[in-house]
Amino acid sequence: MPVPVSYPSQTQAAVIGAGPAGLMAAEVLAQGGAGVTVYDAMPSAGRKLLMAGRGGLNLTHSEALPVFLARYGEAMQHLATAITALPPDNLRQWSEALGQPTFVGSSGRVFPKAFKASPLLRAWLRRLDSMGVQFELRHRWTGWEDDGRLSFQAPDGKRVVDARATVLALGGASWPRLGSDAAWVETLTAKGVRIASLRPANCGFTVAWSDVFRDRFEGHPLKGVALSFGSRTVRGEVMITRAGLEGGAVYALSAHLRDAIVSSGQAILRIALRPDLQLNALTERLAVPKGKQSFSNWLRKAAHLSPAGIGLLQEVAIASGNALSSLSPAPLAELINAVPVKLNGLAPIARAISTAGGISFSEIDADFMIRRSPGTFAAGEMLDWEAPTGGYLLQASFATGAAAGRGALRWLSELESSK
Repeated sequence: MPVPVSYPSQTQAAVIGAGPAGLMAAEVLAQGGAGVTVYDAMPSAGRKLLMAGRGGLNLTHSEALPVFLARYGEAMQHLATAITALPPDNLRQWSEALGQPTFVGSSGRVFPKAFKASPLLRAWLRRLDSMGVQFELRHRWTGWEDDGRLSFQAPDGKRVVDARATVLALGGASWPRLGSDAAWVETLTAKGVRIASLRPANCGFTVAWSDVFRDRFEGHPLKGVALSFGSRTVRGEVMITRAGLEGGAVYALSAHLRDAIVSSGQAILRIALRPDLQLNALTERLAVPKGKQSFSNWLRKAAHLSPAGIGLLQEVAIASGNALSSLSPAPLAELINAVPVKLNGLAPIARAISTAGGISFSEIDADFMIRRSPGTFAAGEMLDWEAPTGGYLLQASFATGAAAGRGALRWLSELESSK
């Protein structure tokens, strides 16, 4: 059996996880004069950041900070200090300093002008290299040795590392093939750290489509629709999948839909296919005689509905035992702008954009240090928060990474002063 090797480096701080939170923690630590080594189980850094960049890399949002902070719901009180210390404007300046200027899109979302993640990540890694940050890739963290040293499974066997401060930034449980597989949950639970169960966030949902609808409309979008659940309504686009529904508008309601399904086994999502038309105006359009047209062709022309929208109407009507063509104009108009779709489950967490749940904020102090493990800090999606898409996910990851880095610096300073 090979003997575990301890790194004889000057490493004062170990950052475990080379995603946005971990890299930001490493930058803050290095700026503060600490020797930093970043460990990651994957062969390269920032894999999930690159995945996020496939959609344009929505770094943050331009709305006023009080509105921005409210997007984090119950976690706002725990994240406000970190985000206020690294607010959206500062994050944009940080990106600019890396040679990646940003712009504000029509929705208020902020993107790099390059509209992708790879140029920013390359520039960031060059900056970290110039600051002396070391990287040890293909190193999977497996917990602590009995003497408190960090344990890793490396390509050449077990490695142990003696770090004076550690920042954990291992992500949640979504997209595990990119490195965030939540294996840390068992490790921290064994130390008595309270962890809220990990759940999919910004996720899709399952629907019991008929075979006919599924085969015909899988992959088709519903554009310009409005989704309603309870008192909440959002506008956007929905994608029909083989298993159910996905898309930005669905994600915006996903936390409430998820909780309803967990509580009662289902949730009724209402879809307005023509949300810009008042009921009376839509009813007037549907009062036009059909003539010799097929019902679907007449409905397409009269209400300006897509084939997928008409298919959804027919799917719901058939499920309720009614013929769509038997409805008079007023009930048909009501149905078009409130199509009830029964969601019966959640898409797998591995396909979710992000994760809810994680380390309870009661387990960490104001410096993001885990109380049960002095000198160990946590950041990013490991913490118990969630947010909608729109720049809020990356912003909080960057901000909590920076906060954990500052906390680790203070810890190192206190250790030095106590000598």
